[in-house]
Amino acid sequence: MPNPNTATQEDLDIPNDTMLYEVSRDILPIHCPMPGSSLWNSHPRVYIPVEVTGSAKCPYCGCEYRLVD
Repeated sequence: MPNPNTATQEDLDIPNDTMLYEVSRDILPIHCPMPGSSLWNSHPRVYIPVEVTGSAKCPYCGCEYRLVD
């Protein structure tokens, strides 16, 4: 499990700063927030079922994830 005390690490992305992510099948399964995001100001991890319909939104923050081949 990642260390939730990541507020002071500068090499991490701001969670949920992008409202659309295009993802490929080779990185499935997808979860929000994305890997590499700081966790101190984000929501709990939730897996996004993009492989079912080709796109899906995070129920917490509304980020859309679109599957591209």
